[in-house]
Amino acid sequence: MKKIWSTLTGIIVAAGLFLGLNAGSNNVQAATDDTFKVGMECGYAPFNWTQQTNAHGAVRIQGTKLWANGYDVQTAKIIADKLGKKLVVVKTKWDGLLPSLTSGKIDAIVAGMSPTPDRRKSIDFTNAYYVSKLTMVVNRNSKYANANSIQDFKGAKITAQLSTYHYDAIKQIKGVLRQPAMDDFPAMRVALESKTIDGYVSEIPEGITAEAANPDLKMVHFKKGQGFKTSASDTNLAIGVRKGYKYTNKINTILAGMSDKQRNQRMDDAVANQPSTAAKGNWFINILKDYGPMLASGTGMTLLISLVGTIVGFVIGLLVGILRTIPAPKNKGKKGLLGLLNWLLSVYIEVFRGTPMIVQAAVFYYGAAQAFGINMDRTVAALIIVSINTGAYISEIIRGGIISVDSGQFEAANALGMTHWQTMTKVILPQAVRNSLPAVTNEFIVNIKDTSVLSIISVSELFFTSETIAGQNFQFFHTYLVVCLIYLVLTFTVSRLFRLIEKHLDGPKNYNVMNNQMQVE
Repeated sequence: MKKIWSTLTGIIVAAGLFLGLNAGSNNVQAATDDTFKVGMECGYAPFNWTQQTNAHGAVRIQGTKLWANGYDVQTAKIIADKLGKKLVVVKTKWDGLLPSLTSGKIDAIVAGMSPTPDRRKSIDFTNAYYVSKLTMVVNRNSKYANANSIQDFKGAKITAQLSTYHYDAIKQIKGVLRQPAMDDFPAMRVALESKTIDGYVSEIPEGITAEAANPDLKMVHFKKGQGFKTSASDTNLAIGVRKGYKYTNKINTILAGMSDKQRNQRMDDAVANQPSTAAKGNWFINILKDYGPMLASGTGMTLLISLVGTIVGFVIGLLVGILRTIPAPKNKGKKGLLGLLNWLLSVYIEVFRGTPMIVQAAVFYYGAAQAFGINMDRTVAALIIVSINTGAYISEIIRGGIISVDSGQFEAANALGMTHWQTMTKVILPQAVRNSLPAVTNEFIVNIKDTSVLSIISVSELFFTSETIAGQNFQFFHTYLVVCLIYLVLTFTVSRLFRLIEKHLDGPKNYNVMNNQMQVE
């Protein structure tokens, strides 16, 4: 048991040092008076994208070594300059933009968002900074490539981005097979390239980008009056701000000073300055060469969260396992307190085992800011969620390990006058931990894979990093194949390491009590 605790302590210390060295890598604090924090996906070219240098006036993405650029970034730079503030770009997933704004983690959303009536219920919008027009992106060699009207897509499998008016617009097509909405444009391009959909609804600038990035894709040009029917609240892209934001009127004044010629020029520059997606040579070597540091950083974050989460969860599981096996005392007061404690622990276990981790992460990270004004570090929030979630599962694993120990050993320890704590730590837990180790190993492996759901709060773990890379190089299959290989190496390595630990705890197979006793004599 001492070996187990000393090993755990060493790992926790090492993880703590690693966390300290990487502190702030995902930190998002409340906006201050001298900064203008804007949230965007950094993956919706030409409006916004991620690049690895500061070329063409790019802005550093908060907490990373990457840069953001695009029409949205350049517009936000002008606004920040006019407000006398420093622009800070916070890379956030689309479905995390609204909660980030309402919880005070960012000042504004500059991400090609339209001011729909539903969104106006929770946030305010400035005047329009760009007017968009809907189009459709399809495979160049498909039967829909020469479509002139949206009604030509009858029977086609069409999708659009989640929580956008693009998705609602699909209903205008008679007989269309509307597919489930997707998270972002990179995901839709993957689906289109793999031909699981026939097309997706987009805006003309994004359609131009799609054509430039992949010659197999085509943006459809509808005849006049044959395209989607939209309202100004849909096509006018505006900046989202909190209700009662004090700079809303000033931002509107700044936007009013931008001529159509200036706006069109910024869009032309954005289209021209997008990172090149042309691939030369071996794709595997190119991905490792160009994005190796990003992949290494994402892998490190995945390992950190899964390792610390499993270790802390294991400690929680041990404590809960011990508490839930305490014999009922004869004193009624103590017995009642123990019953209440067991009930609370049961609620904890059922709640965290009965709800998805992705929901827990969103509620904890955004809910803590909205309800209590706590703007915590994203990495810290991820560690807490994974640890508590893992503790709920491991507590049941440990309980099963404790139950698997023969009841006669409890009776023998009791006969020797041992307390419950002594019985557990000296006799039962060493056996229970060994019996539970395969299940704990499996939980560790699950955590490595399940860190991908933390992208909901924009933690830069391996999957979130892969989405960023795929959004830059548009080599979706190749990028995800490399990431799949990294996950496989991680899980295989962890599995083998824990096998060695199991063998070490088992001791030698040829251990003979009599021979060892004779050697001692």
